[in-house]
Amino acid sequence: MKGSDAVSLVTLFLGLLFFAAFPTATVAFSPISQIKHSRPLTGYTCIVPSSTSLNMSTETAVGPEIEVISKPDKEFLDKKGVFSWGTWGCGVSKFPWTYDSSESCYLLKGQVTVTPTDGRKPATFGAGDFVTFPAGMSCTWDVSEAVQKHFMFF
Repeated sequence: MKGSDAVSLVTLFLGLLFFAAFPTATVAFSPISQIKHSRPLTGYTCIVPSSTSLNMSTETAVGPEIEVISKPDKEFLDKKGVFSWGTWGCGVSKFPWTYDSSESCYLLKGQVTVTPTDGRKPATFGAGDFVTFPAGMSCTWDVSEAVQKHFMFF
């Protein structure tokens, strides 16, 4: 196999990987000879036009979903040690948040919708619900009723 054939195979492979990752992208294949380089090249390369927009927020979720356990029983809460955890509260508001580590919480009062920014499903929960947020998730908290909760990061 000549060196230019190997380059063509690698370019084709990378192009296929690109299409697997971004199936809705518009891509044009152009001879390298039509692209200005500091040294001559042969074969083809994959060019993504500057007008192409890859919206990562519509891609498949990148991790675990928010887990909501609606109205767990006292035995569940006691086993977790929920009532010895810290407390936090806030009024009606809307704000961005990123979870550096996972968090579990138990809402004492309030109503919230948390919308992840990476394609995971939004979750709406309220007083009496037990919720776990995965580490690494960025989201927007939309607090529709003032919140008071027990929480634990882990």
